[in-house]
Amino acid sequence: MRLTTKGRYAVTAMLDLAFYSQDKPVTLTEIAARQTISLSYLEQLFARLRKAGIVQGVRGPGGGYQLNQDAKKISIGAIVEAVNEPLDSTKCGGEANCQHESMCLTHDLWMGLSEHIESYLTNITLADLLAKGDERRNAEQMGESVVKIRRTRKKS
Repeated sequence: MRLTTKGRYAVTAMLDLAFYSQDKPVTLTEIAARQTISLSYLEQLFARLRKAGIVQGVRGPGGGYQLNQDAKKISIGAIVEAVNEPLDSTKCGGEANCQHESMCLTHDLWMGLSEHIESYLTNITLADLLAKGDERRNAEQMGESVVKIRRTRKKS
């Protein structure tokens, strides 16, 4: 499987949107700046995400984009699929014509891998990733607190 920049950037941008659009719509310019993704590239991705019904645009002052449904209902697989990113590990695109118009010896292996990847990404939501980010931030904050306590104790 080859997850290209298109799929990676779409997931990154959607995670950014999910995090920052909880209070107000987010502009693509803001996402581009935070995630160092080209604005024109984001415009292309969000046109596809909007067409798939994953995001919605908000016009006017204070406008931008927001999720079209709860983050618990948006799977990473749906995001990747919306930007037309194939999740296929086979050389033949799943057509079983890998080797001289017939199935190669490892076709079933790569098809199975593709199915596992698709299942994995379909079972992870934006909400899951947001929760993992919260856990990581909390752990980092706890780690910083422990370091401060140790420094204070050493000075005493």
